[in-house]
Amino acid sequence: MTELDTATEAFVAHRDLLFTVAYELLGSAADAEDVLQETWLRWSGVDLAEVRDQRAYLVRVTTRQALMRLRTLRRRRESYLGEWLPEPLLTTPDVAEDVALADSVSMAMLLVLETLTPTERAVFVLRDVFAVDYDEIAEAVGKTQAAVRQIAHRARAHVAARRPRGTASAAQTRAALAAFEEAVRTGGLQRLLDVLAPDVVLLGDGGGNVQTVRRPVVGADRVARLLLGGMRKVPAPATLEPAQVNGHPALLLHLDGRLDCVIAVRIDDGRISGLYAVRNPQKLSRLDRATTVRR
Repeated sequence: MTELDTATEAFVAHRDLLFTVAYELLGSAADAEDVLQETWLRWSGVDLAEVRDQRAYLVRVTTRQALMRLRTLRRRRESYLGEWLPEPLLTTPDVAEDVALADSVSMAMLLVLETLTPTERAVFVLRDVFAVDYDEIAEAVGKTQAAVRQIAHRARAHVAARRPRGTASAAQTRAALAAFEEAVRTGGLQRLLDVLAPDVVLLGDGGGNVQTVRRPVVGADRVARLLLGGMRKVPAPATLEPAQVNGHPALLLHLDGRLDCVIAVRIDDGRISGLYAVRNPQKLSRLDRATTVRR
């Protein structure tokens, strides 16, 4: 076996992990794939005899590449038309069995991670999700171990203050989504109000390509009336299909047989407190197949 064959074998073995790291840092599968290409180009030229821990080395390179891309993306997102939401992923059922991993890739958590600085995000993800040692993180982000520990503490407190108040089980989420789907399908305003938290927030992402709400819609009554009014105006046959998105139950809205929107939710105290509707066609291209995410 040549050294290139050995390098390829190692990269393939860790590819799902590297994709997950890049995706959690970027919130974009397309950009995560680009980062993996850049990681491979660097990895294929490395003298493997000098690499003590291949997994750690690959995670380090992926993190550096993702951080550079994240800083560029942050500037682009400032001019994004309307609200920006992470690119949704169809995930395999086993993801839900790893509660920490499912939580870390959820739409709600990815939006929380967006409120961190790039370095804080990298440190939090590497330490709290992937349990990377502080010395490895320090090398990946170009900081001292002492600084990384401080950043981790700060990021952890920031995330804790913004994450869902109580972790909802898959069964609770499915129940809330089933009630939501039934209410939307039948046009039942009171049924919808019963499943929505009073302070529910609806965010929509059309990317300037399709129509959606351009600003957050807040409050159960406003959100419910907007959703029911919107469904009544849909000209084509509409169906809501349950799916596993980003490690959690979600709904896929099909219009006339075509995927139009992914609806993910955040659950607090058994009720829907966040609705994330992704309609941007550029973010729906991977929804025809499941993506493997792994720690």
